[in-house]
Amino acid sequence: MEEEATSIKALFLEYQQTKEEQKSRIAFRDNLPYVTLGLVAAVLVAGSLSTPLLLLISAATPALGWLYLANDKKISDMGRYIRTSLDPRLGAISQEQVTMFAWEHFHRSDAGRTQRRTIQCAVDLALFTGIPTVALAVCWSGGRNSALSLAVSAIEVAAVITLAIHIVKHAKSSH
Repeated sequence: MEEEATSIKALFLEYQQTKEEQKSRIAFRDNLPYVTLGLVAAVLVAGSLSTPLLLLISAATPALGWLYLANDKKISDMGRYIRTSLDPRLGAISQEQVTMFAWEHFHRSDAGRTQRRTIQCAVDLALFTGIPTVALAVCWSGGRNSALSLAVSAIEVAAVITLAIHIVKHAKSSH
């Protein structure tokens, strides 16, 4: 009985620590769109559509998108870990046939979840891949691009395309 109580306490402690990390990752992730928009706004307020600043937008925005995506994936992984590992282990120890962390299951069954995830995917694509694509298009339309700026922008295009693919893959796997 004492061993069972110790195991239950350990699993609840693991749950609390997982939720705490998830909470901090959510706070970090949720600020990245504001940072991205702030960067773009700063360049636009500066009134400069010069190639170096446009290349900065098209490099920084996907980098922030990767941070956003990495944190979002970890947040989802933590929820899945709670649902598929902690919850069943706790149920087995306590010999209860009840879901211990019901919220982890409940919020995923919301009828509007799929639509919200689809809209969030579109927003993520617009913010983290659309903005740099527009910046690159404006950069290229200027006409006087150096070989270096064209090489840098080609790398950025590859990064934007790769990020877009991963955003869509993650959105599909999270449904």
